[in-house]
Amino acid sequence: MQHNGAGETNGEPPPLSFSAAAPLQMATSRVRRFAQEGRTVPPQPRVMVVFSAASDTEKQGDAMSGADNEEEEYRKPAVPVPNLNLGKSLRTLDAPEEFPEVIPLNVGGTYFTTRLSTLRRYEDTMLAAMFSGRHQIPRDAEGRYFIDRDGAYFGDILNFLREGELPQRDRVRAVHREAQYYALGPLLESLEDTQPLTGEKVRQAFLDLLPYYKENLERIVEIAKLRAMQRKARFAKLKICVYKEEMPITPYERPLFNSLRFERSESEAKLFEHHCEVDVSFGPWEAVADVYDLLHCIVSDLADRGISADQQCIGVCDKHLINHYYCKRPIYEFKITWW
Repeated sequence: MQHNGAGETNGEPPPLSFSAAAPLQMATSRVRRFAQEGRTVPPQPRVMVVFSAASDTEKQGDAMSGADNEEEEYRKPAVPVPNLNLGKSLRTLDAPEEFPEVIPLNVGGTYFTTRLSTLRRYEDTMLAAMFSGRHQIPRDAEGRYFIDRDGAYFGDILNFLREGELPQRDRVRAVHREAQYYALGPLLESLEDTQPLTGEKVRQAFLDLLPYYKENLERIVEIAKLRAMQRKARFAKLKICVYKEEMPITPYERPLFNSLRFERSESEAKLFEHHCEVDVSFGPWEAVADVYDLLHCIVSDLADRGISADQQCIGVCDKHLINHYYCKRPIYEFKITWW
């Protein structure tokens, strides 16, 4: 073979050279010497031979630096390689849904038809968000947009969105609940300024003076239910004390005081502390509203829960306290009818 000036053969690749040749020859001669002397050849360490296609002009220093670079690459932490599967197309974002100008609706089985602009009249509402194109709305078999809500009062919602019309008084409470669900702020503000919601605000301001009112209402229901079940009766009777003043006042003292609360010293107040022998007790409170106003609240709140209640005054506590003072708190008998 003829070699050119660059150390390559004509038309043939350069010969392969390998490193670690000297250690391999020394290991071979050692094995031969042990065999001639009849000695057992000890196990030989494995030698890894690294072949390279470097030219004869490559210096040994370059080989050492290459080995160092390989070792550095080995010590580097593995970097996850992204799985570039070109066979699968990347998932694109869903395009916003486009709605027609006339929207057919199915609200809990009741059908409505309205304009898209009507549903979007107020921005910060659930209806405007539903039909903004950012959400997918299910459809029924006829292609109507379905809203899983009672449709009995949805017409009142649409009438307000169209012309600002408010519902009739007997529908105000129910429409108010629907307006809360749809987050329809302008309708909520308008309804809260009408009856009966305005009256409910005034009534609640009075009931806030009795923080235990709801707890006592629950006690009335539980006691009446337990007694009716124990006696296998259609109704149950309870004794309820309703009083406005915290301490009793004799008829001789009453004309001398015009305030809502009769003030006594702390030591005298302890002499009048007692609990009437009744099932539930309401009082005292400081307000213009009297005992009959509170009785009306109790009966009406029970009626809202579907419980029929009748009440009548059956006397006073009349418990002796001290000297000529007696408890004169009125006692009312409540009759709770269950069926």
